[in-house]
Amino acid sequence: MATADASHTMAGSEIMSGTLYGLGVGPGDPELITLKAHRLLTSVPVVAYPAPEHGESLARSIVASHLAGNQTEIAIRMPLDLNRFPVEAVYDRAAVEIAEHLDAGRDVAAICEGDPFFYGSFMYLFGRLTDRHRIEVVPGVSSLVACPAAAGAPLAARDDVLLVCPGILPEEELQVRLATVEAAAVIKVGRHLDKVRRVLEALDLVEHAHYVEHATMADQVVLPFSEIDAAKAPYFSMVLIHRRGEAWR
Repeated sequence: MATADASHTMAGSEIMSGTLYGLGVGPGDPELITLKAHRLLTSVPVVAYPAPEHGESLARSIVASHLAGNQTEIAIRMPLDLNRFPVEAVYDRAAVEIAEHLDAGRDVAAICEGDPFFYGSFMYLFGRLTDRHRIEVVPGVSSLVACPAAAGAPLAARDDVLLVCPGILPEEELQVRLATVEAAAVIKVGRHLDKVRRVLEALDLVEHAHYVEHATMADQVVLPFSEIDAAKAPYFSMVLIHRRGEAWR
């Protein structure tokens, strides 16, 4: 089932017969999966996806209705503690298991929430397998575009410079980076919500910020940042900032 139009190969390396597809499956809404990802999901014999150490996989839940039902599944189980992520041994083992299928000529679709190369977990498999195997990356709808759509808040316009930064940055660094920003998306907010709030208050940006969690999912929350009084947020949350308040102004 390997295809001849794979987008990435390594010159001078032996290419095995199976293709590894890194599939971006979007931020949560199953209807935001691309036609190409859907085609591959319904045709490959092996599907791999990240999963917590215990319980169900969010990535798999996004695509569950699209799976053929007779595929081999590889759950890449890992801790959710960000201080332990990425866990090298987890991806080492997963790469070995996936390589066995590729070596046997079986294509594998590795599912990634959002987009594989925008803070996506797939890149850790890519780094381990790209030297010896054919890999094709299928872009997905990222939370970076899903959150502005959910909030009804255009991200950037005209000659705006857009900053994307993780909320895990130290407070002083976060403040320096946002001090002169025109448009920004603070990702991976989680337990850093209070820190982000202090920075926005110091920079007088609270009234120019939107908060989104679980964009496109059933439990989506969208609020002006000024209405958020919690001390922490889910991992899948984002703060959108525009210095003009509205990008079209």
